[in-house]
Amino acid sequence: MSTECDLVVLGLGPGGEALATGAARAGLRVVAVDKHLVGGECPYYGCIPSKMMVRAADLLAEASRVDGVAGETSVTASWAPVARRIAEEATTHWDDQVAVDRLADAGATVLHGTGRLAGPGVVEVTAPDGTVTTFRAARGVVLNPGTRPARLPIEGLADTPYWTNREVVQVTDLPGSLTVIGGGPIGAEITQVMARFGVRVTLLEAGPRILGPLEPEASSVVADALVADGVRVMAGVEISSVSHADGTFTVTLGDGQVVHSDRLLVAAGRTPNLDDLGLETVGLDPSARSLEVDERLRAGDGLWAIGDVTGHGAFTHVSMYQSAIALRDVLGEDGAPAAYHAVPHVTFTDPEAGGVGLTEQQARDRGLSVRVGTTPLEQSSRGWLHGPGGTGVIKVVEDAERGVLVGASVVGPAGGEILGHLALAVHAEVPVATLRTMIYAYPTFHRAIESALDDLG
Repeated sequence: MSTECDLVVLGLGPGGEALATGAARAGLRVVAVDKHLVGGECPYYGCIPSKMMVRAADLLAEASRVDGVAGETSVTASWAPVARRIAEEATTHWDDQVAVDRLADAGATVLHGTGRLAGPGVVEVTAPDGTVTTFRAARGVVLNPGTRPARLPIEGLADTPYWTNREVVQVTDLPGSLTVIGGGPIGAEITQVMARFGVRVTLLEAGPRILGPLEPEASSVVADALVADGVRVMAGVEISSVSHADGTFTVTLGDGQVVHSDRLLVAAGRTPNLDDLGLETVGLDPSARSLEVDERLRAGDGLWAIGDVTGHGAFTHVSMYQSAIALRDVLGEDGAPAAYHAVPHVTFTDPEAGGVGLTEQQARDRGLSVRVGTTPLEQSSRGWLHGPGGTGVIKVVEDAERGVLVGASVVGPAGGEILGHLALAVHAEVPVATLRTMIYAYPTFHRAIESALDDLG
């Protein structure tokens, strides 16, 4: 079968869904395709369910901080309400009908199936029953294929029933012990959650420290927090092999050490879903790690790409940002082009760890005249008043020649919210001299930004 339309959107993660909705509401004949769940990784296996887990674990931690501050307390942890909330409130038991209906109500044709480019403006969609329909899009095609958990080339790993982020958010019973491979945001968050629910956790990271993209000062604070929660944090390790027998995982390290656990979570890396998208039919490389796009998210004539596969940050907020720009271009509307000098990111550990723009090292690597300022959050008025759990750091990175911040990092209670102030400063290139004339409310956590600016000299 062959069908004419205006626009085909391949991949309905947050950005793809938003773009398809906007295009349909603008009157275009939109065909929206996803082979799994409409909404993508974020609402079903990522941001949303994991933050429900984080919220529950943080409540347990806060309860433990009552002693010495507000009296005494005793809490019995239970995973049952967490699993129920994820299944019923966050994911509707991993059913996307609500999202499908929302998109259909906007006027789009929603298809579950495998979409593949078959030439410029041409997409073949294979339905679950094997039926193939060819769509010819007069306006073009938007690619938002997302990523999947990477398959690590570790001896024996593929033959074991290990978890990825997709399995761990669906667990109804917790193991006694867990090994986590990968100390990035997913690994760090899930590690802390499990530890606070009484699971014995070992976190393995190949790099020299966990949360490697963060400033070293920020990474150190989070690592110390995990250790305080009882986690065995091992960085700079090489994993030689993995095996599973009699209900036990065995992870053998390069130095001969062996780690045993009831369960294994692999949270190291993502693979872009570009390998079977038919990119070769439009002159693009199917083996590429990312798609090159311009400031309007164009990957070619009548072809746009948004989301993780553009290489500008595997974050829902980046995909949503790009979707708005690409939609304007699809509709022939003007607007600001994409700019990535102030992309914020937050890891929802306790304390929260976030950053925006360049790290100190990245700024130096670009040849900038760099000045940095740091301040411990616990020495600020709010950090000291907060007491237990008030540890953190704020770091700002200045391009001294221009007198503007090019990066900043925050670790601390509500660190992601404090980061908003600094993200605005980096994005708008507000002069440091202007930031120093501001009035910072007392006693707030964000007031410590003033101290970090003073430390610039």
